[in-house]
Amino acid sequence: MSLLHIPVEYSPQASISDNENKQISIESLRVKGIKYVRIQYVDLTNIIHFRLIPLPYFAKLLKTSRPGTAIAKVALGLVFITVADGFSPTGEYLYAIDPSTLRICTYAPGHASIMGWFQEKVPVDLGCRLSLEVNICPRTVLKRIVDQARNEHNVAFLLGFESEFILLKNTSPIEATNPHGWCASAALPSGSVETRAVEEIIDSLIESGIEVQVVHSEAAPGQYEVVTGPLEPLQAVDALIHTRETIFNIASKHGLRGTLAPRVYMDSCGTASHTHMSIHSLNPDSETTSNSHATTNNTPPLTKNEAAFASSLLTHLPDISLLLLPTAASYLRMTDGVWSGGTYVCWGTDNREAPLRLCNAHAPGGPKGGRNFELKTMDGTANPYLAMAAVLGAGLEGIKKGLGVQDMPSEYAGEKAAAFLSEEERKKRGIVDRLPLDLQTARKRFEESEIAKTIFGEDFVRRYLDVNKVSRTPTAVFVLAFNVT
Repeated sequence: MSLLHIPVEYSPQASISDNENKQISIESLRVKGIKYVRIQYVDLTNIIHFRLIPLPYFAKLLKTSRPGTAIAKVALGLVFITVADGFSPTGEYLYAIDPSTLRICTYAPGHASIMGWFQEKVPVDLGCRLSLEVNICPRTVLKRIVDQARNEHNVAFLLGFESEFILLKNTSPIEATNPHGWCASAALPSGSVETRAVEEIIDSLIESGIEVQVVHSEAAPGQYEVVTGPLEPLQAVDALIHTRETIFNIASKHGLRGTLAPRVYMDSCGTASHTHMSIHSLNPDSETTSNSHATTNNTPPLTKNEAAFASSLLTHLPDISLLLLPTAASYLRMTDGVWSGGTYVCWGTDNREAPLRLCNAHAPGGPKGGRNFELKTMDGTANPYLAMAAVLGAGLEGIKKGLGVQDMPSEYAGEKAAAFLSEEERKKRGIVDRLPLDLQTARKRFEESEIAKTIFGEDFVRRYLDVNKVSRTPTAVFVLAFNVT
């Protein structure tokens, strides 16, 4: 038996067409006791919305040529009751359901949920073709990046998430369920309300088809983490939304408030949504490695695609930070020395105070490997479809340009966080860029960023900035910081 630890291995599907063609059985839903279907979407400010459709009418919708529900075009430009610049009360989209996303809401007996795509009701003439696509639909934006990677570059991604949250007994004044810290036994005492809630969250996720890998208490009072298994990007983010709804609803059922607020306690750690990413070649024969860029401890070298992806992501991370850290509260967490990953752009093998951490470095990379990168920058106020489109799009640019291991910045494996090095020490290690330290700076970098325009287009950049601007109003700041849904 090998003494080398090889983690559980995952690989992407060779084709995702089977998921896209999934059929919905109304009779199967009836047998499972489903009475209502939640047609669900996530807006640009990360608020989860749904239309509740009784099952008999949902059955009628499925028989139409494009099953879905009409939603005012202003929906993607609304921040609570305020309309962002560039949006108007005129016009409707069709929110067309995606059958592959149907999931039983085990946290809400009798309910199922389904995601969809914002589409034009009537095809729009783009000159060279007719199109139904809406360029600010979050799921459409992510799908476009994933399809481009697969179809043009033979690359697929898997994503997994660490969902951190805090369980509160009161919000005014703030009172957590308990004061205990990271992985502490006392944080999950038998029979306590927090233990009952956490166990029900786990059971509910597993019953709904989501793989739960690890659950433990985190460092802040009342803070917990649920780690779910990797999936294709769209499936992974859909599962993340379901995970969050499960957390919110089951916490409420037990008289608690589940929050993703980035920094509830200024004297303790913040709450994040760490993302694990693996890069897989769909043409294994073309995947290459280079011993010139082996990681620490003589572990296997990065593949060319891994190095190209990580190098490009690190280059562009400051420019796309707005989509990962979209609220003022985000920057209360994203400071140095509080286990946030830090603000200096660098990477390292199992370096938890670097924004990008290489995990399971000793495992092989490539088409079926257990190695992955963890990005620590995103928090729970970000729309994860847009955040992942930005991250994957930024990394994909490196693969498009044919970057290789020679372009990868040096690994930082120091004994202390980059923030605690002198400026001269950081320069010696190639650590020269820093993430935005406040929302205003993040907005400016995003607005001026060429990579943002390349990934999303100028129209999206402008419209997202308009919506984000409204979300800085006092009411929006308070509500979004506590992630009211």
